[in-house]
Amino acid sequence: MGSKRLGFFTRLLDDTRPQERYRLASEQIAFAEQQGFDSAWVAQHHFHRDEGGLPAPLVFLAYVAAHTRHIRLGTGVITLPMESALRVAEDAAVLDLLSGGRLEIGLGSGGTPSSFLPFGLTSEQRGEAFAQNLQILLDCWQGNALAGDGNQLYPPAPQLAKRIWQATFSVEGGARAGAAGDGLMLSRTQPRPADRPDLSLAELQNPIIDAYLEALPAGVEPRILGSRTAFVTEDGQQARDLAQKGLRRQAENHRASGHQVRGDTLDDYIAAFDVHLGDARQVIASLQQDSALARVTDLAFQVHSIDPPHPYILRSIELIARKVAPALGWTRTTPSKITVPQPLHDALAKETL
Repeated sequence: MGSKRLGFFTRLLDDTRPQERYRLASEQIAFAEQQGFDSAWVAQHHFHRDEGGLPAPLVFLAYVAAHTRHIRLGTGVITLPMESALRVAEDAAVLDLLSGGRLEIGLGSGGTPSSFLPFGLTSEQRGEAFAQNLQILLDCWQGNALAGDGNQLYPPAPQLAKRIWQATFSVEGGARAGAAGDGLMLSRTQPRPADRPDLSLAELQNPIIDAYLEALPAGVEPRILGSRTAFVTEDGQQARDLAQKGLRRQAENHRASGHQVRGDTLDDYIAAFDVHLGDARQVIASLQQDSALARVTDLAFQVHSIDPPHPYILRSIELIARKVAPALGWTRTTPSKITVPQPLHDALAKETL
């Protein structure tokens, strides 16, 4: 598949007030661009501050677009059943123009069941709502006539129909994304079957990749994004120490939601949430054991569920670009000199790593 593309993924979960979360995440993306990352992805979550800090990803990415130059900007994902598909189509069309054609559209059917109710839906209706809204998006972006007297999307955005990514946990979802010629988004972790709790993430995701590639139309280039949790420091023990708080909190949240998490040690949590951490050598060795990751076209790294302090996130981004990603098949293609926004310069000047 050639050289892989490198992405930075954030759920905007820095432990601070909302405005500061957004500022820190924008600096992390700008820093990732400086380090040569090809893309940045943001998750959308409604209502639950500990699951995701961003209900309006296109609004946030518009701000980021004004403070970056080259890095592609993606949604990972927009929970499409909860949205007005026509308004998503319009907002995305405007943002793509303002960003110079840098927008990627990752879509999903949603997760937290209780989040659907304020939008007039139940979780059981999400599949049907996703399919209906996806068709509206395609009609808009492909220039099809909409309801009314000759209505068409303005500004037109036919290019966005070719930049859709579908997130899925299932083989059926992989086949659906492939048949549509869309990109495939694979999660950093996903639930194990009740009867096979010891399955590796690769064992779950390789069949999804197989179904996607088999369904992909002839002549369409595969786009497979594999998101993984990776936290890199100079010292492996420091990474473990910093991971304790966040991974324990994630385990507690999972158990409170009725999910099973086996064990109570740090290594139990690392296994349960498919975490790769340590120094660069340790993280490379861990990621190289992931056979699904070897098949993706796009690598995307995030620090959730560890969520360390901001300076350590910046350092991890740098170490991934300099040491980890090149060992996994990434070659830098973006300019090596990019003007960094002044707020980021200030943050780096205060860094005490």
